Amino acid sequence: MKIILNQLFEHEKLTKDQAKEVLINISKNVYNDSQVAAFISVYLMRGISVEELQGFREALLDLCIPIDIEGQDAIDLCGTGGDGKNTFNISTLSSFVVAGAGYKVTKHGNYGVSSVCGSSNVLEHLGYNFTKEADTLKKQLDESNICFLHAPLFHPALASVGPIRRQLGVKTFFNMLGPLVNPAQPNHQSVGVFNLKIARLYQYLHEDLDKKYSIIHALDGYDEISLTGKTKIINKNEEFLASPSYFGLPTYTAEDIFGGDTIESAAKIFVDILDGNGTQAQQDVVIANSATAIQCFNENKPIADCVAEARESLVNGKAKAALRGIVN
Repeated sequence: MKIILNQLFEHEKLTKDQAKEVLINISKNVYNDSQVAAFISVYLMRGISVEELQGFREALLDLCIPIDIEGQDAIDLCGTGGDGKNTFNISTLSSFVVAGAGYKVTKHGNYGVSSVCGSSNVLEHLGYNFTKEADTLKKQLDESNICFLHAPLFHPALASVGPIRRQLGVKTFFNMLGPLVNPAQPNHQSVGVFNLKIARLYQYLHEDLDKKYSIIHALDGYDEISLTGKTKIINKNEEFLASPSYFGLPTYTAEDIFGGDTIESAAKIFVDILDGNGTQAQQDVVIANSATAIQCFNENKPIADCVAEARESLVNGKAKAALRGIVN
C-alpha cells in the first residue's frame, strides 16, 4: 500500500488492474485502517479515472454474492448520494412507483453515509426484512415487481470499510460504486450523479455495458431530477437538458423537496407520499424521476406518456401496494 499511496500522492493514476487488486486487498483486511482512510481520502482531493472506476467495479462484482433474476428485464433506480442536498428518498419512492406501473425493479441500496436517511434506513424503519435468500427475492420480484438488495448482505467485502466511511462522513468513491455493482446486474439503469464529471465517467463506463440507461444530474447539484432547474440527462442515444416543463411540471424550490432531519421524519414523508398525502412538489419530483426510469424500458415512448404512467401508479395506490407486497 505504501507504493500505491506514494504513486497517488504524486498525482499518478492507477491502472484498472491495480485498482482491482487494491480493493480486493482492502476486502481481505490486508491494510490497516489508517492506510485505507488515506487511500479513500486521495479521491476526495482528485477525480477518479475511468480505469480506476472500472477496476473497483470489477473487484466488487467478483467478490459479491450474485442474484440470478433469470433474464428478466429489470431496472435499478438509485443515486450516488453525496450531493449534500438532504432530499427525501426520491429514488426509493420512484422504485415503488415504477414497480406499481408494472416494471420489474431490483433496487440496490444501503444505509445513509453522507445523508440522514438512505434507502436501507427508511425501508428498515418501515419493517422490511433484509434478505439475501434468492427464493424470497425472486418471489417478491414476481409478486410485487420489486425486491430490495441491501448492499452489505451482498458485498461482504465492504464490511471493513463501512466504519471508516461512517467516520469520514463525506462522499467517497464508494458512493460512485454503489449504482455500478447491483448484484442482480439488471439490464436497465436510471442513476443520478452529484456532478457533471461523474456523469461523464458513468457515460464512458456504461458505453461498454450491455444495458439501457439514463444518467441524471440536476445542474444545481442534485443527483436526481429535482425540478428546481434544468437537468442533464444522458442515455445511449443522446444527451440533453430537461427543464421541469419537459415533464409538463412546474419549477420548485429546494425547500419544497427537503427530506427531514431524522429517519423518522424521512419515513413519514415516504409514507405520506405513497398514501397520497404528500405535497404537490413531492409527488411531482417522484413522478419525474419515475417517468425517466419508465422511458428506459422504451426510449420511443413519449415522456408525457411515461409521466402519465407514473402518476397513475402513485395516485391510484399501485406504488403503495408494491411496498405492502414486500413489507410484512
